Amino acid sequence: MSLIVTVYVPSGILMASDSRQTISVQKTDPQGNMSPPIPIVSSDFAYKTFLLDRQQVGISNFGEAFLGRIPTDAHLKQFEEEILSDRDDVESVASKMLNFFKSKFPEADTSFHIAGYKKRGKISEPYIYHVNIKRSELMRLNFRKEQNQITYGASWGGEGDIVLEILNPIWVKDAKGNYVEVQKPPIPWDAMPIQDAIDFSIYAIKTTIDTMRFQARPKTVGGPIDVLLITPEGARWIRRKELG
Repeated sequence: MSLIVTVYVPSGILMASDSRQTISVQKTDPQGNMSPPIPIVSSDFAYKTFLLDRQQVGISNFGEAFLGRIPTDAHLKQFEEEILSDRDDVESVASKMLNFFKSKFPEADTSFHIAGYKKRGKISEPYIYHVNIKRSELMRLNFRKEQNQITYGASWGGEGDIVLEILNPIWVKDAKGNYVEVQKPPIPWDAMPIQDAIDFSIYAIKTTIDTMRFQARPKTVGGPIDVLLITPEGARWIRRKELG
């Protein structure tokens, strides 16, 4: 599994991901019975966040990572070279990518966050999409249709239960034995500077890694954290593990 986090604030978009790659191993006993799948760590150097340089669009993936026995990043490279042109923007990239993967792997439970900016007249408007191949999903995450309004916040995919526990309300018993909801203090996303968005994206993944360390569960999130910053002026890596 994985954990990807996308934070969108007025000044820019942050896309972060861990680097752990896990595979499931099954054994067969002498009677031919298969054991339950056992997740093992095969690498701490997988890339899950990518930048399309020509389009200045960021992509993060989670879920099923090996499609046709090939890692997702190899398919993304093929998609970039064969399907995209210099005229494509974040909106067309999201639509074309769903079609590309759906035609090849229609049942793959693989998801993506796709983020970038598109000009509306003179204004650069942020777009963040969620795409799922199996369910043919293509949803814009940062826009509220009812109010015709751009929204700010954070979205994540993969092993997000620990982040949810931090941000979501909790229920506790009162003196009468009834469960009452305790709200968490809100995060003012629309007032958050870029540096704080960077720090939050790293915090969410690092806290997940550190918490999993002490829990009796598979350690499916780990390794270096990659962080991509996208603004109307362009994209650059804040953190990026390097070869060698």
